[in-house]
Amino acid sequence: MNNPASFPNHPESFDFFNFDWISPKPDQDTDLLKQLSFIPGLQEILTLRQVHALEHATVWVLGETKNTYSSPRHPTNVQFDNESLSGLSTEQGFFLYGDVNISHLRRAVTLAKHRLTSGEWDLAIHPRCGTNLSVSMLLTASLAMGVYVMLPFRPIEQLIGLGIAATTASELAPDLGVIAQRYITTSIPFNLSIENIIFTRDAWGKEAHFVKVKWQD
Repeated sequence: MNNPASFPNHPESFDFFNFDWISPKPDQDTDLLKQLSFIPGLQEILTLRQVHALEHATVWVLGETKNTYSSPRHPTNVQFDNESLSGLSTEQGFFLYGDVNISHLRRAVTLAKHRLTSGEWDLAIHPRCGTNLSVSMLLTASLAMGVYVMLPFRPIEQLIGLGIAATTASELAPDLGVIAQRYITTSIPFNLSIENIIFTRDAWGKEAHFVKVKWQD
């Protein structure tokens, strides 16, 4: 979740892509695992998707502040993308990079999981997720290849075609990235329990907090 993208800062802006007929269900991954248990590594993949959603939601919660102009009787929260925070998900948990108090992180992770599993599914989507960059690169490459094959092999036509392909990809990639996150690379963490949070170093020696999780049926 380290790559910037041009998205609205509030996750509720993604409601356009929330199709009710494939809304998350608490037992969906458990059932899938039982039906397809013969597939090697399936549980790790399902776990990674749920961890990915929890990572995103935790960053959103950590970026949440009280609205100064809200009523004391009806306080509201304002969420913004805190670009000083980033994360990396694994099948065992996720690394959180950035300056954050560990007690605040514990609260944020617990609250993020509760809110995700209680219906705030848009918290699973984040504008700086690497999924968006991957979708953008794949789309750009695909359109560029199509232009190369379809247009005459003359420099001017090819340059114009590549420009159109790049522009089209930049317009489509954000929305397609959101869809990819929602339905492919993340899943609501119904099966995760939070085990521990430690301050450690990742495989590259970079300091981070690691939120360790465990799969539960």
